[in-house]
Amino acid sequence: MRNPKWHPDEILLALELYFRLEPGQIHARNEEIIQLSHLLNKLPIHNNIPNITKLRNPNGVGLKLSNFLAIDPNYKGKGMQAYSKLDKELFDKFVNNKEELKRIAKQIKSTIDGDTNLQLYHIETEEKEFFEAKEGEIIYKLHKLRERNPTLTKKKKDSYYKKHGKLDCEVCRFDFYEVYGELGKGFIECHHRVPLSQLDGKSKTKLEDLALVCANCHRMLHRDMESVGVEELSKRVEK
Repeated sequence: MRNPKWHPDEILLALELYFRLEPGQIHARNEEIIQLSHLLNKLPIHNNIPNITKLRNPNGVGLKLSNFLAIDPNYKGKGMQAYSKLDKELFDKFVNNKEELKRIAKQIKSTIDGDTNLQLYHIETEEKEFFEAKEGEIIYKLHKLRERNPTLTKKKKDSYYKKHGKLDCEVCRFDFYEVYGELGKGFIECHHRVPLSQLDGKSKTKLEDLALVCANCHRMLHRDMESVGVEELSKRVEK
């Protein structure tokens, strides 16, 4: 069984390091490449790995960075020609936007701590076909994890009900109890308002970071979380 293909988040981290190194520094003995190897093997991405010791070892990481040499128009050598279509797409996307790439890499790295990392393994990105976040899948998983915090979502529902006397969608005002009776009593979803670009593995979620929404509005909010928030979507629904 072969190791899985490089995930976009892994490529982003490798590319960020590539832009910080000189071509002569790209080899398996480089301490930064060794450190990146350790980090990649901690990411909450791959399950059922055939050989964890060989998944992203320094040799493999060095080869991935050498792929970028073959793409880089400023490099006069050949590099490793076996780069993927995704390697080139991400290189072209960030070659003139290195600060943005650095920010995204920092975000992804912020999730590598014991409790958060283990929980992210169990978050599925079932909306992936509707959503392509430039921050990457790990940060999207972190967003989902924040939405599913049972203690915090209960506090949010209790607080909202105490203030409004009902649990209706903050976007379209749909009330599950009003429509479905006892079957819908207490049912509503939680949406994390904080844009993906501002999320990291260390910040704490507050009640005001959450909004109560119906499933349809929640899906629409997830399609463009950077530019469409609860208030903006409410205006669209009113129109």
